[in-house]
Amino acid sequence: MVDEAVLRALIPTVIGILGRRGADFAAAEDAVQDALVEAVRVWPDDPPRDPKAWLVAVAWRRFLDAVRADSSRRRREVLVDDEPEPGPGTELDDTLQLYFLCAHPSLTPSSAVALTLRAVGGLTTRQIAQAYLVPEATMAQRISRAKRTVSGVRFGSPGDVGTVLRVLYLVFNEGYSGDVDLAAEAIRLTRQLAAAIDHPEAAGLLALMLLHSARRPARTAPDGSLVPLAEQDRGRWDTRLIAEGVEVLQAALARDRLGEFQAQAAIAALHADARTTEETDWVQIVEWYDELVRLTDNPVARLNRAVAVGEADGPRAGLAALAELEPSLPRYAAVAAYLHERNGDPGTAARLYAEAARAAPNLPERDHLTRQAARLNTELRGRGDLPG
Repeated sequence: MVDEAVLRALIPTVIGILGRRGADFAAAEDAVQDALVEAVRVWPDDPPRDPKAWLVAVAWRRFLDAVRADSSRRRREVLVDDEPEPGPGTELDDTLQLYFLCAHPSLTPSSAVALTLRAVGGLTTRQIAQAYLVPEATMAQRISRAKRTVSGVRFGSPGDVGTVLRVLYLVFNEGYSGDVDLAAEAIRLTRQLAAAIDHPEAAGLLALMLLHSARRPARTAPDGSLVPLAEQDRGRWDTRLIAEGVEVLQAALARDRLGEFQAQAAIAALHADARTTEETDWVQIVEWYDELVRLTDNPVARLNRAVAVGEADGPRAGLAALAELEPSLPRYAAVAAYLHERNGDPGTAARLYAEAARAAPNLPERDHLTRQAARLNTELRGRGDLPG
């Protein structure tokens, strides 16, 4: 039986070694994937004493075979023969360079995510396709185009940490489907990145992921329906993840270099700290949303701030904050419905819940909003405010 975790952990290192020997990224990644297929075939009956050395040797042979079959064989063989052997202590740098390469600014966000999952995460094209609910051929084309885009980028080129963090945040927000848990994969990769670089926002993102993941067991009912934060059984929250997330966040905030992921994590920590919805420190949450808006001027952050204002200062204050935003914002109608209901206007709330349901981005959210609209309409009929 092949330990898939061992294989996946070795992929960035092996790609990096081939890169320093002269292979471009696309050729190195292809050769390593071929070596992984061979490992799955051979290792159960003949496990290597040094898995990394075995993968390097097999991947390098695959790369050389491809080079010799290429029309530019002579030029490229001179290059690879002249490259020095990799020295010790480079694995962390290899992985970090792959993060930067896969989050290259020339890639679209979806391509950067797919390439990161493949080259750094070690997922197969089939697994990534299943996670994104697209045909394997479609995902293969996406990854192939992304590899061609970055094929000329050499290892050692400077990268943007912020771009890498945004890619990992996108991976985390995909959640999970098929046989791949993308939220867990994003946490694994972010742990790796946070250990590799001295950057408070990498720690902030890790804390945010841990704190959100802690609530995951309570987010859905046994029938798969969505459970809003206020209605979640907080006894099902993972206290171990909460404690770790808070510890990581506190260390990041102590650096006094506040960024958007730290601000989001601070908000998540305040939710996690409250034993009930009523005990939530909404005033402090509004303050953190003020910081987040100052840092990003993100309309989604402003939308969430309106909800927090509605909890801290009352629904009318929340509606006033909401009135400053564009109604075309995603989930605007859902927030408006909630605030109108709290403000004693169930008729408007029911209409807005129905409107929000029609625009919902996924089935669980649509079903939840539809049920909210139906609940209020039933109450209105019972009071005689709607026809039967």
